[in-house]
Amino acid sequence: MPRLRDVVLSNPKILFVGINPGFVSLEVGHHFAGKLNPFFELLHAARLVPIVLPATEDHRLAEFGYALTNLVPRATKMSTDLRRPELERGRKALLKKIKAMKPRIVALVGVTLYNTVCSQKPVKGGVQPGLKEDLLEGAHVFVLPNPSGLNASFPTFADKAPWFVRLREFAETVP
Repeated sequence: MPRLRDVVLSNPKILFVGINPGFVSLEVGHHFAGKLNPFFELLHAARLVPIVLPATEDHRLAEFGYALTNLVPRATKMSTDLRRPELERGRKALLKKIKAMKPRIVALVGVTLYNTVCSQKPVKGGVQPGLKEDLLEGAHVFVLPNPSGLNASFPTFADKAPWFVRLREFAETVP
């Protein structure tokens, strides 16, 4: 079975962090590879990348100054299947990756990641996408909606796309 590898880059503009891979991604060895996952289309629509990359070319994100990883390497059907100890191990590993790569922005791909990675406590009223006040190893934190088709809070492409545009707009202001 192929191994899902991080897209690693020194000093990336943005480090995208997914919570964990889906079964299709793990099977084919590429991030956001599920047929109904529009991650790469969202990047293109927001003008973060000039072309729609197929998942099989996820490594090319580095060409555009982006890195990519997951908090937890284990595939699950739902992120709610992840256990607290593996989330905590993933958080510690992520902080080491951030320290090593030194991204300008850490984009958490999924609002549920924020409580695990940053606040460690549920946010009153729930987490909303967008720029957060937190810094992770000096990197700004931006929360994106999970692009998965299973995302009930942001079910359509049109619901998700404005947040990817806001990420690009913010990234353009960060030296």
